[in-house]
Amino acid sequence: MHIVLGISGSIAAYKAAELASHWVKMGHEVHAVMTQAAVEFITPLTLQTLTRQPVLISLEDEKLAWKPGHIALADLAEIFVVAPASSNVLGNFANGLAPDPLSSIYLALPRSTPVIIAPAMNGRMWEHPATQRNVEKLTSDGCHFIGPDRGDLACGYQGIGRLSNLAEIIAAVDQAVKK
Repeated sequence: MHIVLGISGSIAAYKAAELASHWVKMGHEVHAVMTQAAVEFITPLTLQTLTRQPVLISLEDEKLAWKPGHIALADLAEIFVVAPASSNVLGNFANGLAPDPLSSIYLALPRSTPVIIAPAMNGRMWEHPATQRNVEKLTSDGCHFIGPDRGDLACGYQGIGRLSNLAEIIAAVDQAVKK
């Protein structure tokens, strides 16, 4: 199975390494795509080492091959997972914006490719009407959301916004793969 794993700017970005490692151990080919904000929380080298694949971060990285990297990965993806997904990424996806490789891949995916999104952000951001409108749009477009969960947040608040338990994300991917 070819899994494209998107990682956006959230303190929960470090958990993407565990997801990537798990899927590689299960025999899947994992391709990590990071936003520039994600690089502030986890290094591309970590994900490159775990996945044994180059990590796409910038549209500038796409100059390495004749076919744009976002198109190649969209063609390759059998499932597209974004964990963690920031409010910015949700807004880009919902509104058809493609300022980075992650959003570009989402827009270039075949409509039949399962999309699983695991948000992680401050609770106020999650509950904001704009974020909820974006979630509604993406859900109506066929995206499947896992979480977010309630608990202690990195910003010091308590409430909704935590990245879902990794076992739930893994189970959702397993379920989507079986369909």
